[in-house]
Amino acid sequence: MDESSLQPLVSVRAEWSIPQQLEALSHALHGSGPALAFGATTVTYVSGGCAVVLPTSGSSGQPKAVALSANALIASARASHTFLGATVGDRWSLLLPTTHIAGVNVLVRALELGSDLVGLSESADFTAIVPTQLHRALTGDTQLLEHLQNARAVLVGGAATSPDLRERAGHAGISLVTTYGMTEMCGGCVYNGVALNGVDIQIVDGVIELNGPMKAIGYVGEESFGSGYFRTSDLGQINNGRLEVLGRVDDQINSGGEKLSLGAITDFLNDGSTQRYIAIGLPDQEWGQALAIASDGPIDEGIVRDRLRAAFGAHASPKRYAPNIELPLTALGKPDRKTLGEIFGRLP
Repeated sequence: MDESSLQPLVSVRAEWSIPQQLEALSHALHGSGPALAFGATTVTYVSGGCAVVLPTSGSSGQPKAVALSANALIASARASHTFLGATVGDRWSLLLPTTHIAGVNVLVRALELGSDLVGLSESADFTAIVPTQLHRALTGDTQLLEHLQNARAVLVGGAATSPDLRERAGHAGISLVTTYGMTEMCGGCVYNGVALNGVDIQIVDGVIELNGPMKAIGYVGEESFGSGYFRTSDLGQINNGRLEVLGRVDDQINSGGEKLSLGAITDFLNDGSTQRYIAIGLPDQEWGQALAIASDGPIDEGIVRDRLRAAFGAHASPKRYAPNIELPLTALGKPDRKTLGEIFGRLP
């Protein structure tokens, strides 16, 4: 990262109200105030072009801090509004934490439209959620369901949204827009499989690479990303001009010499199910990595095993199960496999 000029970095405090965050963010975007860290950081100065710092696991899976410029954040907001047909005065609701790019994006979009942010109890033209929230809205959270039904468009991202969940949302009258992106690209930059204005997609050796005006400066304390494509940790392909995300590069395990995609197995079990599942790989002396299945409901081991073997082959036979547990998720609704591995470690 270019360290030729430095500016103060101020952490957003937990007690700050949303109006306070909006005001501080406005100053950071216009260069009239310090850069803002949304999340824990030990850094007190960043390069002069940085407006926001956000934590992320990064493409390596190791915790990193992403430096985002004002130009990138604004380009992301404007591209989103162009896709959605948003105009000045339209309102966004904030239903996500601002310690993640999806929440910060909502703040930037509200500033761009010159409108107030609203909460769950008020109507909004647009909102952004994760699949876990969508699932809850469709399985009993009537207030959230009504809020989503009243919005002109509901962005859902942060994790894969199953075809069943998308279909149920459509039947419920929710105008869903699936998004794909990451903090390094200012969040969602591909909507319904289509790249937003200015975004370029290429597939290299099966891995998705992205470029565009919303690309981050780089990771704090490391070299900048430069002008080239950002290589993601996701596998994908282009079908009829639309991006199809096939899973993460690092969600594959090798069990007895056969590769299995944990994401594909998780999505398969969740598709059409009222309970949730997570697939995980556990260290195993015999298999190297053993497939294990956890669920927040009961598990009929024979049925699950037969379904997986029929869909993925004889090697997709789970060796351990954890029924009726509270499934650990990240703040954006992604499976927290590290914590789940610890849970399995405590089971008999």
